[in-house]
Amino acid sequence: MNDPVRFGILSFAHYHANSWAQAIVDSPKASLSGIWDGDHQRGQEAAKRFETQFWPDLDGLLGASDAAGITSETVNHATLVEAGAAAGVHILCEKPMATSLADADRIERAVRNSGVMFMQNFPKRFDPINHELVTLAQSGQLGDIGLVRIRHGHHHGLDPEFTAQWYADPALSGGGTLIDEGVHAADFLRWLFGDPRSVQARISSALLKLEVEDSAAAVFTFAGGAIAEVATSWSIVAAEQSIEIYGTEGTAILSGVDLASRDHAHPPYLRVFRTGSPEPGWHGSSTIPGFVSGGFHQQGPLRFIECLRNGECDEVGLEAGRGSLEMILAAYRAARIGATQMINRNSA
Repeated sequence: MNDPVRFGILSFAHYHANSWAQAIVDSPKASLSGIWDGDHQRGQEAAKRFETQFWPDLDGLLGASDAAGITSETVNHATLVEAGAAAGVHILCEKPMATSLADADRIERAVRNSGVMFMQNFPKRFDPINHELVTLAQSGQLGDIGLVRIRHGHHHGLDPEFTAQWYADPALSGGGTLIDEGVHAADFLRWLFGDPRSVQARISSALLKLEVEDSAAAVFTFAGGAIAEVATSWSIVAAEQSIEIYGTEGTAILSGVDLASRDHAHPPYLRVFRTGSPEPGWHGSSTIPGFVSGGFHQQGPLRFIECLRNGECDEVGLEAGRGSLEMILAAYRAARIGATQMINRNSA
């Protein structure tokens, strides 16, 4: 694809739509073909901000687009993917993939049957500092990994404007902080280790009194023996360490890669301790997280545009979307029944 990619945005329900639209507008390799939204007023206001056309008819926008970014309420992802795939439009879908495995099945069928390209939006995959951390762990520089801790969250749950929106409506979002923020941690763990074997979890809505959980903790076990703790909340006012990896020959600690730590962490954002030669002790990386330097949420559409122009998009596709969703749904089951859940891929 040599011509600029005609990129439409389907819904401005999710606030990331603003970053996606701006990235498309600023890219010389793409053009914003328009905005569709089931909420016409919201869509019209967004179209005015980005000086593009509002399409009240979804099929009309799809017919004028090569690609579509889906930033709707999560429960509507499957329906919009099906519409885009049927129109032959390539799809970038906001996380999480869906609210249920039944809807994940719908998405997979639609994409595979149509042959369109599909990318699940996990911008952590495109941040150089996360690549640096994963390379450290997978290359053996930290020795054998026994424990990983990921704390991921923000304080938006303390804002009534946020909790009044669809994010806190389980029928539209599928859950609270665990599926909203914890899915980032789930994808990171799959990137690091592959699929886990089991999970234990607890969730709570006691603090904010919402219909969805405001705090959650899950512990995943992996075939190689590692365990990983995921802690997430909508009420963290400040934090530093977001990811900790502990190995037999070293430790890596990363800050500044979630909303709770972005404005409170300080360089070096990635600190590594090594036990062996030539220089044992703590060392700091000079890399600055993209989440700190800016442009983080723009990376999904920018990478997808490059995929379309190159004709391949295998980096973060259906497998990444479904795998992380299965981890989160298994954690919800474990929390509901108070017992360890095995994670059998493709299970209900």
